[in-house]
Amino acid sequence: MEDLFSIRHSSLEIYHPPMAATHDIVIPQTFTFGEGEPFVLESGATLGPVTLAYETYGRLNADRSNAILIAHALSGSAHAAGYHAADDARPGWWDECIGPGKAFDTDRYFIICSNVLGSCYGSSGPGSINPATGRQYGLGFPVVTIGDMVRAQVRLVDYLGIDRLLCVAGGSMGGMQVLEWAARHPHRLRAAIPLATTARHSPMLIALSEVGRQAIYADPAWNEGNYYGNGKKPDAGLALARMVGHITYLSDESMQQKFGRRLQAREQYGYEFQTEFAVESYLKYNGNNFTRRFDANSYLYVTKAMDYFDLSQPTGSFAAAFAGSAAIKFLVVSFTSDWLYPSYHSKELVRALHAVGADATYLDIESTWGHDAFLLEVDTMTRLLESFLDRLADEESVAIP
Repeated sequence: MEDLFSIRHSSLEIYHPPMAATHDIVIPQTFTFGEGEPFVLESGATLGPVTLAYETYGRLNADRSNAILIAHALSGSAHAAGYHAADDARPGWWDECIGPGKAFDTDRYFIICSNVLGSCYGSSGPGSINPATGRQYGLGFPVVTIGDMVRAQVRLVDYLGIDRLLCVAGGSMGGMQVLEWAARHPHRLRAAIPLATTARHSPMLIALSEVGRQAIYADPAWNEGNYYGNGKKPDAGLALARMVGHITYLSDESMQQKFGRRLQAREQYGYEFQTEFAVESYLKYNGNNFTRRFDANSYLYVTKAMDYFDLSQPTGSFAAAFAGSAAIKFLVVSFTSDWLYPSYHSKELVRALHAVGADATYLDIESTWGHDAFLLEVDTMTRLLESFLDRLADEESVAIP
């Protein structure tokens, strides 16, 4: 593999802190390719070198048959579980499902999670340095697709010496990556778990994405994407985009339960244009907090990739997209209160899978949590994922490492 790609790579080992530590300390890793021959994107543009940030949990077994790739959602990162330091306040974004004895049991499986191309958590994106100029790419970074993100992940999996993944799993945009793996690289995985996702964005979803992008464009500090090093970022626009997005992750019922019409830090209306309701305060907090950890240009690139995603193209048929996927076992999950990716998206997907003879199990889970249910319904998801993976591992005779 060294002959095929130019690679910089740090250790695969996870450091286990001694004695009283209760959590594994995870070492972030990077993988770089495309230094000699640039990576060709779906648009025809080229990019090189390309770096992916990633983390691993657990150990590969002897025949490398126990690897599971976790794909993250829009604002996620490679840090899916564990801690980077003993004093970290919070673990990785899916820590409740990844670890010893959890749904993705690291005593049994080797878990990989990489930050997607175009993001801002260590992988190549608009905030990365363009080697040709010595400055951040900004909008000079080429537009990427879900397909580009997945082909970069294929390069990473190749480097790790894994011919075939036991499973690829993820929710929301992560689910799109799962479907891309299954449709375009079916010989590289045994099973797929797309959660709360879609095989293509509807007009409403594209519209919601565009509102978020327009909020960023309208912020004077955005400056056509040239804000790096200026001392001022388009935080107002990015915060507003996140507020709009955050509404879509919830549901009417969950917002009623969580906030109702309660006032925040006051007992009566102020009859003024200030933050008065608890739900207003919640959105404002989450929007502002998001600007501390995410890049506005990356938000543009990743949401655009989601809008471009459409597995029915070029044939016009989802079934045609999965024609080579009949050997893959699917667990498709939707949630009854998810209005961002309503259940009909998953049902349409399952019909296509059944049409090609794929082994597809579908569950529409009753939940009030909306789109975020795949992260919040921990007990339900643990039972479901554990059962599916146990059956899969037994059928595939996967050895414990």
